[in-house]
Amino acid sequence: MSIVIVGGNERMAAQYESICKEHGCKAKVFTKENGSLKKKLGCPDLLILFISTVSHKMVLSVTQEAKKNRIPVARVHTSSATALRAALSEYQLAAN
Repeated sequence: MSIVIVGGNERMAAQYESICKEHGCKAKVFTKENGSLKKKLGCPDLLILFISTVSHKMVLSVTQEAKKNRIPVARVHTSSATALRAALSEYQLAAN
C-alpha cells in the first residue's frame, strides 16, 4: 500500500516514513510545496493531509488532484506521530 503525506514537520519526515513502514506501507512525505505537487503525487492508496501545517492553497490543489484521481483523503489536524498512527489504522480497518 502506498501513502502520500502532505504537510507535517520537516524534522519528523523520517519518523513518518518509519511509522508507515511499521504498518506495511510505502510513504512519500512532502512537508513543503517544492514546485508542483500535482505531478509528484502519483496514484497512492491514501493521501494524508496534516491540516495545521499546510496552506489553504496547497490543501485545495492537493484535494482537487486527489478527487480527480479518486484517491481517498484523510484530513488530520495535528501532525504528530500518534495522529498518523491513528489515521493509518483507521484506514486499514475501513479497507478490510
